[in-house]
Amino acid sequence: MEPIISFENFGFQYTAQAEPTLYDINLQIRKGEKILIAGPSGCGKSTLAHCINGLVPGSYPGKTTGSLTVGGKNALELGLFGLSKTVGTVLQDSDGQFIGLTVAEDIAFALENDCIPTQQMHRQVERIAELVDVKAVLNHAPHEISGGQKQRVGLGGVMVGQVDVLLFDEPLANLDPATGKQTMVLIDEIQKRTGCAVIIIEHRVEDALYRPVDRVIVMGEGRICYDGDPDSLLCSDLLQQRGIREPLYVTALKYAGIPLTPDMRPSYLPELSLSESQKQRLLAWFEAQPRQEPEQLREELLRIEDLDFTYDGGHHALRGIDAVIHKGEMLSIVGTNGAGKSTFSKVICGFEKAQCGSMTLSGVDLNTLSIKERADHIGYVMQNPNQMISKTQIYDEVALGLRNRGVAEEEIRTRVEKTLKICGLYPFRNWPVSALSYGQKKRVTIASILVLEPEMILLDEPTAGQDLKHYTEIMDFLTELNRQGVTVVLITHDMHLMLEYTPRALVFHAGKVIADKAAAQVLNAPEIVEAAHLKETSLYHLSALCGIADPEEFTRRFIARDREVRK
Repeated sequence: MEPIISFENFGFQYTAQAEPTLYDINLQIRKGEKILIAGPSGCGKSTLAHCINGLVPGSYPGKTTGSLTVGGKNALELGLFGLSKTVGTVLQDSDGQFIGLTVAEDIAFALENDCIPTQQMHRQVERIAELVDVKAVLNHAPHEISGGQKQRVGLGGVMVGQVDVLLFDEPLANLDPATGKQTMVLIDEIQKRTGCAVIIIEHRVEDALYRPVDRVIVMGEGRICYDGDPDSLLCSDLLQQRGIREPLYVTALKYAGIPLTPDMRPSYLPELSLSESQKQRLLAWFEAQPRQEPEQLREELLRIEDLDFTYDGGHHALRGIDAVIHKGEMLSIVGTNGAGKSTFSKVICGFEKAQCGSMTLSGVDLNTLSIKERADHIGYVMQNPNQMISKTQIYDEVALGLRNRGVAEEEIRTRVEKTLKICGLYPFRNWPVSALSYGQKKRVTIASILVLEPEMILLDEPTAGQDLKHYTEIMDFLTELNRQGVTVVLITHDMHLMLEYTPRALVFHAGKVIADKAAAQVLNAPEIVEAAHLKETSLYHLSALCGIADPEEFTRRFIARDREVRK
């Protein structure tokens, strides 16, 4: 079969850059194949995707070398519009893809542009809505539906054009764990039913392999480092060498000294084949690891009692929340999209006012404090650093809060320079913010809060969209802050982050706290996992496969060992 996409000695250099982003790409993708493209930030995987869908050079100009054909035709000659007839792209941010006022209008957009007769259009919209399972919400506005439903609508909007290639750009980045699983199942089902070529760009390899793929392309520094089957890839150390996290169960097997071979099917956990001797070897490794003692309770910092909040539109977001946060602890808040996590943080910070309930911080009633006064005690860092930054220079951005409080300039300089040193930003203090990477901007926003010397810092999705290197940098930095006595609270969908860095987790569901337990306990309790739309760690399934009776302790010991190795 002729390839639907063919790169031959292909290279690309953005007009604004001194060096090429892609070098000597040779890659063929055939209709019916399901491909995962993985790699660290800046490796060129997004640029490769943009070449396939025409955004390069259509929207991002630059110089190309070699050749790229899509559907047997020169991609450069087809252009952005021509390629859209063959390649459908589902963006990472579903909201950025919506055009219609309702779900039905959004799916119909491409058909309207092609002047399809009304009755035929209605039939096609219904067919696609049934295929992606959104018939029940066709008359809803896009903002009224869940994150998972938005993914499905975005997919329907590109499928209505009957494309041959479906390209997914980090489809898991903004989804809770259960919705992420459902998304991978949906992509798998659509691929089987339509026979399209499916290309998934994602650095979360374990989550992307929730359903099997035909090939994995690993990229590094603008080149293809690996193009082959996922089983052979996971038997090697290439992912680790390239700064990509391999599946946890694969790492556990390697720690236990179990040699992996492709015939064991290490890429697909439900079909992983282990001999009895290998199972015993993993059990022996587990028993040899030191038992992990639970962390001792600390002094109370923030007490929340019977907190209740309803938005003006009638949405009852928080329902009788009771919670305690301790001084100097590192805590995760987890749960499905829309469970009340962000609303909870807004009420604590004073951005929203609860209808009833009490909040006490070190004996002080928070309800008596203004937003500004609360900010002296509780810092809030948004997920997107670009939404927090308002100054051109790094120094001025970090100094802004102190200047607004009327602090003397001499004291400002002392505190800003001290904070920049803690955050690893002192060498860049006179740089413009625009010259920083996303991860460095994240540090600037944390520094701008930290300089106010709050007792507690609350971060919304601190590692969303970060590869392993930048994820580790941010989390190591937050861990160091925590060691210095700052209480750190993380709102996150990342179950590995919760396990590795936060001993305790609050689990939200439908506006209530349904669990307040050790992180390992949460992910080894199927009833909590199901209720809160989380996902059991693969270590839970591996321990069951090997007959380990205490999966919670197995998880704790693995995380402790993994932390040692990575240090």
